[in-house]
Amino acid sequence: MFTTEANQQPKSSNDNAIQRWYKKFSSQPHQPFFANGLLFLVFFLFAIFLNYAQGFDFTVPLLTYHAYALIFVVFVQFFIGFLFVVFPRFLMQAEIKPESYMKQFAFYFVGTIMFFIGIFVSPVMVYEGSIILFGAQIATFITLYKIHMASKMAEKNDTKWILISFLTGLVSHAAYLVSSIIFPEAIVVQKAAINAGFYLFIFMLIFAVSQRMIPFFTSAKVQGYVVNKSKNLMEALFVLLILKVVLLTFDTPALNFIADIPLFILFMREFFVKWKLPIFKVVPIMWVLYISILWIPIGFFLSSVESLVALAGMNMVFEKSVLHIFAIGYFITILLGFGTRVVLGHSGRTPTADTITTWMFYLVQIVVVLRFFAAMSINIGFDYVFWINISSVSLIVLLLAWSVKYLPILLKGK
Repeated sequence: MFTTEANQQPKSSNDNAIQRWYKKFSSQPHQPFFANGLLFLVFFLFAIFLNYAQGFDFTVPLLTYHAYALIFVVFVQFFIGFLFVVFPRFLMQAEIKPESYMKQFAFYFVGTIMFFIGIFVSPVMVYEGSIILFGAQIATFITLYKIHMASKMAEKNDTKWILISFLTGLVSHAAYLVSSIIFPEAIVVQKAAINAGFYLFIFMLIFAVSQRMIPFFTSAKVQGYVVNKSKNLMEALFVLLILKVVLLTFDTPALNFIADIPLFILFMREFFVKWKLPIFKVVPIMWVLYISILWIPIGFFLSSVESLVALAGMNMVFEKSVLHIFAIGYFITILLGFGTRVVLGHSGRTPTADTITTWMFYLVQIVVVLRFFAAMSINIGFDYVFWINISSVSLIVLLLAWSVKYLPILLKGK
């Protein structure tokens, strides 16, 4: 009897330690979702590296393990964690309870695991994981929608556009799954779903948050700065992005400038005439957010150039450089900027970027340039695969470095 009790005691202590850790880890929604997103973003980049460097063939098409995975599996989880923190605050509602978001997190985790195992072993597992992720995203939308509807605030425009973006994501996600699983020959539908997922879901979602938070943070940090945004900014952006998705889907590169030039003008006017962000008056954790959104007009400008080059009949390849300017320059840069701020601020630390973190921000911008050079290298006879691998490995190393510094804070919890 004595021996049995003695043997049970360490197990009880272990159980208590795990329970205490789980309680801290799950105490704030950004902790599990950021940790999960970061883990699988690195894994996603490693998978792309395997494909390019080692010629590894996955069980599903390129569109699924690259574009679909980036949009509907990886990036979305980072911003769900962020939305679960800020969405109730935008609407002056109670915080989302841990038991609610942790149930969703469990489905995101299982679905993501199944997806990434599936790309190595079975397409069936890939799509089973995708269906689980789709169900989890429906639950997330319902959670956010209920908070939006419960709020009595008169001004709910920002959260409305977050919901519109998310709903567009659900529609495009469903279209991709149905066309891939039931009608695999429906390539046009798959392309439309991916284009809509990239621009009308992830891009719109991230910008809906950016245009709310960046001017707000600036007004809090820079004395005398006044938030000045165009009244119908989100409406104009949504219409122009719909036009861009249509043009992209029907393979009309020579006509893409019809959407790209207005988008370039829209963002140039917004950032430089309306917002007038004080880039040289803020600390690194702020200006990295400014740098991230400056990649937006650069991306649409280069997309316009690509379109005009095609219209002129010039034989010049841009590959997918514009998409990567948005994905790395805007999405990942702002992710690290917001992520650093949230991780530090919500753990009781001062939200600031030290020298190491600041250099990480710099180096991510260099990776954007490297990825663009990789695309351009096709035109000058350089080794395209070599430069793709250099940019991929560089980004993996930077994300691992950020993880070493900030992932322990996420895992430890508050």
